[in-house]
This record gives sequence, C-alpha cells and structure tokens, in this order.
Amino acid sequence: MKLFVENLSNVDVSYLDAKRGLVGESWLAGLVLTGNLDNQSMICDFGIVKRNAKAWLDEHIDHRLVVPTQMQGLHISKHASLLTIKFPHPLGGEFVCSAPEQAFCLIDTDTINETTVATWLEQKLSDSIPGDIEKLNVKLDCELMGGAYYHYSHGLKKHDGNCQRIAHGHRSKIEIFIDGARQPELEKNWAKNWQDIYVGTSEDLHNQPTIEGIEHNHYRYEAPQGQFSLTLPKAACYDIKTDTTVEQIANHIATVLLESGHSVTVKAFEGVGKGAMATYE
Repeated sequence: MKLFVENLSNVDVSYLDAKRGLVGESWLAGLVLTGNLDNQSMICDFGIVKRNAKAWLDEHIDHRLVVPTQMQGLHISKHASLLTIKFPHPLGGEFVCSAPEQAFCLIDTDTINETTVATWLEQKLSDSIPGDIEKLNVKLDCELMGGAYYHYSHGLKKHDGNCQRIAHGHRSKIEIFIDGARQPELEKNWAKNWQDIYVGTSEDLHNQPTIEGIEHNHYRYEAPQGQFSLTLPKAACYDIKTDTTVEQIANHIATVLLESGHSVTVKAFEGVGKGAMATYE
C-alpha cells in the first residue's frame, strides 16, 4: 500500500553548478510512502507526515545554498563559526561564499539536480516519519511555466528569518503589461538577461576586485544569523539601490520599463505562487 502527499512544500534554494555558476531554484516537494496498514487501517497519519516532513525541509534545505561537495575544483573550509565555499566560476575568476553553517546544505554528489537532491532527501527524511514505512520516495518538481521565467539569487540582510542568507534563490515567472496589454517579448528579454543572476543591493557592494583578469563583485553584510559575504564575477550580478525583496524587484523593473505617456505593470514572482505587482501610470 502506498500513501502520497503532493505539493507538500515549496523549497526555495540556490545551488552551485559547474556550467551555470550560482543558480536560484524553486521546487515543489512531494512524497510517496510504501508501508503496511496499522490498527487504524492507515500507513501513517497525513497530518504527522506533512508536519514532520515540511518541518525537516524548512530546517535543513529551504533558503540555503546547496553545495555538491564532490564537484571538481570545490574547496570547503571552516574558520570559527563561518563556513567558506570556493570554486572556479564558469564565467572566469571564482565564486566565494562565507556564511554561518546554517546557510549551506552540503550534499555528497558532484551535481545538484532534482534527482540527486531527492535521493539525498529520501535518506534524510526517513527518520522524521513514524509508522511501518518500508520505502520513502521524494519527488521534486519544477512549476510548469508557459511564459518567461528566470533563476535569481539574493539575500535580505534586514530579514529576521532565513531570507537573510546571502545566497538563496528562486525560479520565477515574470509578467509585463504596457497599457494593459501583455508584453511577451519584454518578458523574454528580461528573463534572458536575468538567467542565473545574482541581484545585489548597492550598499552591500564592498569592493570590486579583479581576479584572474575578471572584474568581480564582493558583497558583505551582517545580519541576525551572523556575517555573510559573497564574491562572484560582475557579469553574473545585477545591482539595485534598494533591498532585493520581490516588492522592490517588481518596482525596479517597472521603473526601468516606464515610458512617458504609457502605463506599466510588472508582476514579479518569487518562486511558486507568490510575488509582487508594481504599477506606474
């Protein structure tokens, strides 16, 4: 007998990829449990499964930088309470992220994708679910998107929760309207420019070192969870003057697209099923 839970939780992360660099991603997590019926004629109580599994995902992977520890060229070091991740960036130069350990999720693999992460989750989640469970399958799906979307990473230093972590991200749709009419070409262009982008805040940009002949952006800030810093090629970054909340992202895109005599509305998503809208007349 099998028990399934669809759309258990949205998981928003960033991960490191040898070909793409820093990638923001959003997954829909689901479970399938194989087991025997108990004296209540149940494999396990749905409420317990959903509560325990979601709590584990929220605690151990959501809003973290997922790191494939076997990726070629990756170097991990620890100093005091900070973990530092370093690897050669595909655009040249390097990627370096230093943050409290809780900002990272380390997985023993050379590649991060839905399959490798699901396999890791199956090993880790089993202990959090009570009952006579013979097998646990985890499924991670990407939202089906008919239009333009982009992968972005950011950090919100003023946030009290896990959004303060400097390298977490989302896979996000974008919808743009000019004078009430949808603009698919503008959406595609914006999504193309923001594929695998790091959206930074100008005041967090500490300096711009040149590494191996490549100009980099070095961000750093202090937040409630500790000190955070991130260095990556400037070509992989886009800075705005405000915080990088989805509200401010929508507002920024709308102001960039605003033309005299026309109204513009930008609907910017932050992962699955949530986001912000900005309208200018």
